[in-house]
Amino acid sequence: MTYDLFIGDRTFSSWSLRGWLMLAAFDLPFRSHTVGLYDGTMAADLAALIPARTVPVMRTPAGGVLTDSLAMAETLAESHPDANLYPDEPQARALARSMVAEMHSGFHALRGDCPMMLAHGWSGFVPSAAVRADLDRIETLWSLARSRHGSNGPWLFGSYTLADAFYAPVALRIATYDLPVSASAKTYVDAHLTHHLIRQWRATGLTRSYNPMPYALDLPKTPWPGPVPVPAQAVDTGTPENDRCPYSGDPVTHLLTMQDRIFGFCNAVCRDKAAIDPAAWPRFMALV
Repeated sequence: MTYDLFIGDRTFSSWSLRGWLMLAAFDLPFRSHTVGLYDGTMAADLAALIPARTVPVMRTPAGGVLTDSLAMAETLAESHPDANLYPDEPQARALARSMVAEMHSGFHALRGDCPMMLAHGWSGFVPSAAVRADLDRIETLWSLARSRHGSNGPWLFGSYTLADAFYAPVALRIATYDLPVSASAKTYVDAHLTHHLIRQWRATGLTRSYNPMPYALDLPKTPWPGPVPVPAQAVDTGTPENDRCPYSGDPVTHLLTMQDRIFGFCNAVCRDKAAIDPAAWPRFMALV
């Protein structure tokens, strides 16, 4: 019973991130497929998934095609009641579903003025009044969820739910554009920045380069606001400590060095995503 998820470029596609987190964060079996969102091939890549025209798209094990993030969320919650995609307690569940729906349909100023871009941060961005209004509403919702239902963990409802998956790109925007929010909101943003799945998503996205970079601003760049990665880099020669890729189990063909040690991977992408943020990958860190 495996889902197929079709996503856009990880560095920029906030809705793709939401779709991916719906599956990855709840250990649901899926295969991901990247379509040409910035290569001009998206229509052809989605042609077999009628009526899809945007990402993400999810194909169910039974062959059904879901072309909307909210439809995906509700289908997964319905199909996997034991996965706890929403809180069990009725009032918390009602609030979580309402927050997911509001994120799905709202906050247009924040989404329009602050496109998701995970390569680095920006310095000097000045939010408009409309963006500040969106931030005020988001903080109201976050504070309500945390105060009523979030005392037993770092997430909106304590444990991770679909509400966190839907607001993850909002948290990343707040961090990337250094948007003005309260200390409690920053604490919640930090939970996303340190989340291993966010770090894996970002590291995989950064294995691809762009020229020109989409969504470039005439502002100074700042380092990525998340955890500082352990230094690592690709090398062409050396004797690796492992003979099988920590991700795929396939024979080693590509190498990286970290802490004066050499490790092997089955291809350049596997190597490069580990080099970008080694600690994001538990199976690699098990070797270390």
